Amino acid sequence: MVSQSVSNGSVQGAVGGDAPRVLGDRDAGLGGRLETTLGASRTAGSWVGPDGRMVVAVTDEEAAAEVTRAGARPKQVRYSMKELDSAARTLRAAPRVAGTAWMVDPTSNKVVVLGDSTVSADRWSRMKGVASEVGGEVRMERTTGAFTTRTTGAAPIFASGSRCSAGFNVTDGQNGYILTAGHCGPNGTSWFTDTSGKTGIGTTVQSSFPGNDFSLIRYDNRALDQSGVVDVGGGRTVRITGVADPVVGQEVFRSGSTTGLRSGKVTGLNATVNYPEGTVSGLIRTTVCAEPGDSGGPLLAQGVALGVTSGGSGDCDKGGVTFFQPVTKALTALGVTIPGTKTGGAKAGGAPVGPAAGSAAAPGGTGAEDRSLSVDGVVNRLRDLGPGALIIGAGLLGLLSTLTIPGRRRRYRDHYSTGWG
Repeated sequence: MVSQSVSNGSVQGAVGGDAPRVLGDRDAGLGGRLETTLGASRTAGSWVGPDGRMVVAVTDEEAAAEVTRAGARPKQVRYSMKELDSAARTLRAAPRVAGTAWMVDPTSNKVVVLGDSTVSADRWSRMKGVASEVGGEVRMERTTGAFTTRTTGAAPIFASGSRCSAGFNVTDGQNGYILTAGHCGPNGTSWFTDTSGKTGIGTTVQSSFPGNDFSLIRYDNRALDQSGVVDVGGGRTVRITGVADPVVGQEVFRSGSTTGLRSGKVTGLNATVNYPEGTVSGLIRTTVCAEPGDSGGPLLAQGVALGVTSGGSGDCDKGGVTFFQPVTKALTALGVTIPGTKTGGAKAGGAPVGPAAGSAAAPGGTGAEDRSLSVDGVVNRLRDLGPGALIIGAGLLGLLSTLTIPGRRRRYRDHYSTGWG
């Protein structure tokens, strides 16, 4: 099962900063390989630069030369990843403060500590004290809104007191499951396709939250589609062709049942977030917006699965910060795979297909033909034609979606309760 996430008419860019760039095949995995080869004492992370080229932070000139020879661009910095990770461990060991988060920002060579609007001046002062003991590796920032999980509001999977978005269909080779957020419900939670509970989906059989934020819903209803596609709205789906970890600066897309398809860029990895319900570590930080009901929805790029929505702050009107559980870690921990994928650095674009087999538009079907380019592909082609074409294309997409799906109530009524492909 995949999330029934319908675009509300626009593919939103990153909030602030340069426009995000698509990671090219040549650079895919290059930064990570160089970090592994040179080691954590000589590197401090990697990211995609404004020109689309991979940048690797290094601590010495010899490492910089090796990065250049490998085809990436070096940036010499003061602190190594070993030192930055040590600073993050010191923060984790301090008394927990709900409403705070931190992550290594390789572009600034700092551990960035965020405090939301719920953190009192006294607690923020104490966090500053911990940071000052660590040293210059830490930068403190306040942010608007509050860090929350996104479990309320309209969503395509329903349980008693909880509404979420499905992430990815997965399998252990024998049974089919939905991978979604762990905070959506504990083991034993029953899920339905509607608020009345008439049509069952399945039951949560494994859940990890806090600490991590992922869970498995076992399909008890065999009639529902279990293929490896993700709905991106307008009757289109993107076939998932691979699984990978993102890199900082990479352009990514999130699909969710409340706000549809949104895009932005990755701004941090291995983030720790202190939600009111508990602390989750190892998350992906992005500029993609999200709202209540988007929890558990998929994060992807060019047909590659990257994560599932955990939580964040802000909304899709003013922008915000959203964190994602890396899908690679979740799949490994749960012992499952996404049907038809390969793991590790796959960056091929995923081709959208028509309404999935078993959905309302194709009842009892066994597959669907390729009907258009992927969302990533459309954006890339428009970008190739120039900024004017990109703006016009986004506007046409928005107009089409507005004409066909004029509001969240109709979107819910027309799609969530009728098709689950």
